[in-house]
Amino acid sequence: MSAITSSDGTSGHWVPSERYPDPSVQVLDPSFAKYRLLLAGVERLGTGMRWCEGPVYFGDARCLLWSDIPNNRIMRWDEETGRISVFRKPSNNANGNTRDRQGRLITCEHDARRVTRTEYDGSITVLIDKFDGKPLNSPNDVVVFTDPPFGILGNYEGHVAAQELPQNVYRLDPKTGRATVVAGDINGPNGLAFSPDEKRLYLSNRARIRASSGPTTSMTTNSATAGSSSPPSREALPMASASTSTAISGAAGAWAMRSRMG
Repeated sequence: MSAITSSDGTSGHWVPSERYPDPSVQVLDPSFAKYRLLLAGVERLGTGMRWCEGPVYFGDARCLLWSDIPNNRIMRWDEETGRISVFRKPSNNANGNTRDRQGRLITCEHDARRVTRTEYDGSITVLIDKFDGKPLNSPNDVVVFTDPPFGILGNYEGHVAAQELPQNVYRLDPKTGRATVVAGDINGPNGLAFSPDEKRLYLSNRARIRASSGPTTSMTTNSATAGSSSPPSREALPMASASTSTAISGAAGAWAMRSRMG
């Protein structure tokens, strides 16, 4: 396991390091030492957001987008200038973001209770907003997509509304537009990540991280616990997978954890 924490040992008082290697990066398991870049440090890109999630990098545009959920906007960081600007406002309390195979932005919107695609010309296409004729809860994260009720429990990151569907994880077929349940009625499904070969899906829900042991279509009946999220926080969010490890962010920092499933 390796971790990135605040340099003074707390989660709320980050101080940039003036030397390499950055003491904020800690290797807790020697097997992770090969992944550490000694001349790389932790940088803070910006402040002033209320609650950020859903980062997605556009290498072709040399920019990073992410959601500032309660402020109802998607933000943009420019790699060349370091400038931060508003990419989209209102964003319908957007949360998770990713890119599709064609490089287009895919977004989960809490307030509108839908998953959308931003086309090359900037127009927005609704990919899904209902399942079995009922409105989605509040789509949260996306590679497949999670649908917890977080956005309809109050007015902070959406609006109060009735929950009409279980807390499912869905796969949307891009060719047919048909949605199927990948994992059914999970308490608080949240962050998602695929393994590099896309044969394993990692899913965080509350205090655990689950991983499918086969294709994602079998996750409902063929899954196991990949590990406890207690080191980073009880609300850990898988962000990416590399080799046999999974990168996770939480209240106590960013962590790389090795799956117990091998």
